[in-house]
Amino acid sequence: MKTLLIFIKPYRWPILGILGLTLVGIMFELYIPTLMANVVDIGIVNSDIPYIIKTGIWMILLSLMSIVVAIGGIYLTSKVAAGFARDVRLKLFVKVEGFSLEELDRVGTASLITRTTNDIKQIQEVLSIILGMATRAPLMLVGGIFLAIMMEPKLSLIFIIALPVLVLVIVLIIKKAIPLFSTIQKKTDRLNLVIRESLTGIRVIRAFNQVSHEKKRFDVANEDFRDTAIRVNKIMALLFPFMGIIISFSNVAIVWFGAIQIEQGVLQVGNMMAFLQYALMIFMAFIMLSIAFMMIPRAQASAKRIGEVLQMEATIKDPLKTNGHVNQEGRIQLENVTYRYDGAEKPVIENISFEVEPGQTTAILGSTGAGKTTLIQLILRFYDPVDGRVLVDGIDIRKMSQKKLREKIGYVPQKVSLFTGTIEENIRFGKTDVTKEEIIQALEVAHAIDFVHEKENGIKTMIDQAGSNLSGGQKQRLSIARAIVRNPGFYIFDDSFSALDYKTEARLRQMLKEKLNATIIVVGQRISSIKDANQIIVLDEGKMVGKGTHEFLLETNKVYQEIVYSQSMEGEVS
Repeated sequence: MKTLLIFIKPYRWPILGILGLTLVGIMFELYIPTLMANVVDIGIVNSDIPYIIKTGIWMILLSLMSIVVAIGGIYLTSKVAAGFARDVRLKLFVKVEGFSLEELDRVGTASLITRTTNDIKQIQEVLSIILGMATRAPLMLVGGIFLAIMMEPKLSLIFIIALPVLVLVIVLIIKKAIPLFSTIQKKTDRLNLVIRESLTGIRVIRAFNQVSHEKKRFDVANEDFRDTAIRVNKIMALLFPFMGIIISFSNVAIVWFGAIQIEQGVLQVGNMMAFLQYALMIFMAFIMLSIAFMMIPRAQASAKRIGEVLQMEATIKDPLKTNGHVNQEGRIQLENVTYRYDGAEKPVIENISFEVEPGQTTAILGSTGAGKTTLIQLILRFYDPVDGRVLVDGIDIRKMSQKKLREKIGYVPQKVSLFTGTIEENIRFGKTDVTKEEIIQALEVAHAIDFVHEKENGIKTMIDQAGSNLSGGQKQRLSIARAIVRNPGFYIFDDSFSALDYKTEARLRQMLKEKLNATIIVVGQRISSIKDANQIIVLDEGKMVGKGTHEFLLETNKVYQEIVYSQSMEGEVS
């Protein structure tokens, strides 16, 4: 919770305004019962109609002013709560954007979405309650008790019994509910995860007739969430009946002993009515505080989860002092690079060393799980090696800013990510100040211009979420064009031709060879995609087992020979 207090500071003046308006409003409300007592004890008893009318007008004016003040307080409260939520949400989003893949893997995408939306919403609601009810209730409580004691000290003794019992009930119930609120947030994470997987994988689920299985999986998560929510609501539901009983007995006691004092001539009827009003205010203050206490535990759980993310340090940071010397050689070197994922028994890649010469093409080949993509992610500094180092243009990438490193690289990922918007907007994602002519040229090089021209709106054609209105090959070619338009010193193609047919792939590779004057790293499964590379790196179970040209490896490397043989049997090697 302390981590989030810093976000309150910019709103200290509006908060002081809320407190001031609340104080003025409470003063108006607390004075009205006294006026009512005077109407009864002075105006009605003495049949003083002018006094009754004058006092009644004052009561109406005070009520209207109290309403105006309350509206002002509600407006400021909403403004502060919404602004606070916006600031925290932005800070959380920026923080997550700066995480390496290691932190993202550790927390989980579904949980981060829940923390950015549901958890912040919980805190926003509680902040509204605290600024509204929780600031109002203590003032009303103290003011009501003070005026009640001043008016009738003997009747006020009833509060000595009632109020401690009320506090005890609230504390016991809240203490029982707090652990369950944390559990609910975890159940929400799980529910969001199941929903997200079901929606993103809907095609696979239907293709394999697993709709009923996914329904059962959702039912389990949903019912688990429901059962926990019912448990906590059952506990919290006890609060108001107990409070109602205590308040009712207190009112009965006030009327009982007040009637005795009226009969004895010690207490006037007007004062009795005013005292009941103050008692109602005091108990209403406790009800408001109890509502705040009901919400605070859940907000604490949410604040803790948000604080965990905000306090989490990214494992990959820019150095305090970056290397100012910028080469444009186009050289990449890996020196004894080893990487192990958190919790893994053995490294996913181990002791990898090779050099990518400027202007040449290096291919990385290996079976599934050999560590090819991990190797690329280390070059991009999505992860840092646990041992060894990666150098780009002679500089250790840990001594470069991440922005400067990635400006040098045009990256086409294994899993294509396109965004909702036009084709033009997606290409500009690679370089915002690119001209229309450069976009067309990049589409031509990526062999995507034909299908783009076939679209009714050309480069202005809208792309649906995740590119669902495009084929796999079309998405890959747009992703390649997005990288090309950057005109970087390095290109990294991570299995970026897998969705293309052999003819299109061959024409695309030829176009890339002719048009791109840069260092290229290609990760591939097909021998036909990588056999023309200047050097081929062969990986097997995370280790480099071969390096050289296609012809050299074909003669000397057993693993490479097996891959070539298996693909030639399938007719994939041309």
